[in-house]
Amino acid sequence: MIALYGLCNPITLSAQHYLIPTRFNQSPTPPAPDYCNSNYWSALPFINDQADQCPKGYVHNQDQAEADVFFIHPTTYTEKPKTIYAWNHDLRDEKLNTGVDNSATLFQASAFNLAGKVYVPRYRQAHYSVFLTQHLSDKQAALDTAYADVSAAFAYYLKHFNNGRPFIIASHSQGTIHAARILKEFVINTPLQAQLVAAYIPGMAVPQDSLIGLPPCTNDTATGCFVSWCTYERGYIPPDYELGLARAICVNPISWQPNETYIPKSHHQGAALRPFELPLYEICDAQVHGGILWVTKPKFRGSWLWKDKNYHMGDINLFYFDIRNNAAKRVLAHWHKHKG
Repeated sequence: MIALYGLCNPITLSAQHYLIPTRFNQSPTPPAPDYCNSNYWSALPFINDQADQCPKGYVHNQDQAEADVFFIHPTTYTEKPKTIYAWNHDLRDEKLNTGVDNSATLFQASAFNLAGKVYVPRYRQAHYSVFLTQHLSDKQAALDTAYADVSAAFAYYLKHFNNGRPFIIASHSQGTIHAARILKEFVINTPLQAQLVAAYIPGMAVPQDSLIGLPPCTNDTATGCFVSWCTYERGYIPPDYELGLARAICVNPISWQPNETYIPKSHHQGAALRPFELPLYEICDAQVHGGILWVTKPKFRGSWLWKDKNYHMGDINLFYFDIRNNAAKRVLAHWHKHKG
């Protein structure tokens, strides 16, 4: 097994993920978090955590940052449950919490620590089975449980931490499902929308009509907008393409434009893979193709072992430095726009 793209156990999805055999109503729901307790946050800007880390030669800017980042992590609960709580993560599971810290928070959320103070809530994430089950009511119930936590964490952040500051909403995969709901229920068409720098919500199809009132970003300094993409090897069309990706917004994370212009790897600002400390520059090209992002298979130590054409695990850290620099650029553009 190779350690690729900075996430835990990055092997072929079908080999890695467990399908829960019982129905949602046959499994108890774990207790909800209390966000006044810092243990229920994977990252807070005033605590030393994995969102503070940077590859060698870089430093975070959270002490001086004039914006915030609320990051919603992807699914890390993929294996056979070890407790009676099958469908949603029991937040008392320290092994799974550490997995979130050392994967999503380190390799994804830290990409935003130049742009703002980083907040990453722990939440009762839905088990990966929600993406496999034929029982749509089970899927929705588990995702609703997860979202109840995310929305409570965001409400707590707004009340206790935000203080009217500009903010970025960022996410990946399951986190993007919850981020879209946060945007629709808290931000779009509310006074809070003026504080939104941008939303970085890759890793899940975001259909063109799903965030009415929040436009996709069309360039690298646009604010009050969102970017999204799902990464695959060049030439590959996933079998579920017509189910959502065909209608999805896809913004190129190198050029930050939604058009299909090919961007060579000479424009790639860098990836953060393993080891995290060592940046990898100019290893990715990128091109929007319909609703997906195509990249030529990047070359790095051990890359020949990666056989999957789905680069979902690398949606953020393949473009780590492109995101890092762009998020900071948009924060500056937001301040110029609103403070003039």
